[in-house]
Amino acid sequence: MDTWKATGAAPDHYDVLGVDPSASAERITSAYRRLVRRLHPDTRSDEVTEEALARVLDAYETLRDPAARAALDRRRRATPAASPAPVRGVTAVVTTAAGLFPARTPLLRAGPVRVERTL
Repeated sequence: MDTWKATGAAPDHYDVLGVDPSASAERITSAYRRLVRRLHPDTRSDEVTEEALARVLDAYETLRDPAARAALDRRRRATPAASPAPVRGVTAVVTTAAGLFPARTPLLRAGPVRVERTL
């Protein structure tokens, strides 16, 4: 299930297309075409793909229109961005000349990533 459905919030159109908010119109069109080729019903057909294609089409409809894109950018600036979730269970110790002190922020842990495709 998509997180935006669970939370009731609409997905961010820039995230759907995988572009930065400062992306040019050409970059947005390029990302849209790449995603449509990958998600087109002639190449794949399942419920998840149909939903993803609908999100891509909706995002492109909004971002290709300069007035709609400007309105979206104003709404994005008006709502505060969600802060990233804190890393739990990780503590750090900073060694100084005076001794050992706990770090003020948790460490960011990164490990190997395993990606599996299920088709």
